[in-house]
Amino acid sequence: MTYDEIERKIKMRAKTERDADPEIVTTSKAADLLGVAVSTVQKWVELGKLESWKTPGGHRRIPLASILDVLHPDGVGLPDKNLPAPKNMHAPAKGGLPDVTDESARLRATRATGLFDTPAHINYDRIVRVAALLTDMPISLISLLDEDRQWFKARVGLSITETPRSWAFCNYTILESKIMIVEDATLDPRFADNPLVTGQEAIRFYAGVPLLDRNACRLGSLCVLDRKPRQMSHEQTWALTELATIVSEEIQRGR
Repeated sequence: MTYDEIERKIKMRAKTERDADPEIVTTSKAADLLGVAVSTVQKWVELGKLESWKTPGGHRRIPLASILDVLHPDGVGLPDKNLPAPKNMHAPAKGGLPDVTDESARLRATRATGLFDTPAHINYDRIVRVAALLTDMPISLISLLDEDRQWFKARVGLSITETPRSWAFCNYTILESKIMIVEDATLDPRFADNPLVTGQEAIRFYAGVPLLDRNACRLGSLCVLDRKPRQMSHEQTWALTELATIVSEEIQRGR
């Protein structure tokens, strides 16, 4: 679905609501338009991902433009299944990734960390254990993306040490500036056919925060996963984001 088609659809749905301003919607209407739970919209508002304000009566209102920004980060839009994967970007089989980052520079920065194929390190291992504990998730990973693979510097709850790059949820996380949350991967067209979802691991929930080097190159992510659909509280979202900052700082010191 193109940007213009989604925008027309949202405006038409907003106009069908009695007394609704097509450019401003309530929290519940925003959730309906975005296809997520109201609690997710509330979390996005708290994190600054969605703009909002309150009426004199205390009712929250969200501008349509902000909803479109969420649907189309950086003005690029949702992945179009008819678009080819960008050059040097190994995207999941279903849909291409927006080319919003210099992948060549990102790969150089990732390799420069010197972390690939190195032994386990207590600092990173501690962080994934704490991330799993604070978010009440069975799986937590520090994932780095090379040209052809996703490699886990630290992991808990998952036996494999790497996957093909094309399987990585983190392909999308590194395109974000904030946390990326997938509450049910089977309902997300980007991941519904992913081998990590359809295969033995049966991943349903994913939340990941980009890991950055000193030049803000996105190296991979700190992520937590579950084998059942779920949501995260504001406190859990905050904790994962803070832990990702610690991982980024640890990587930067290591360099």
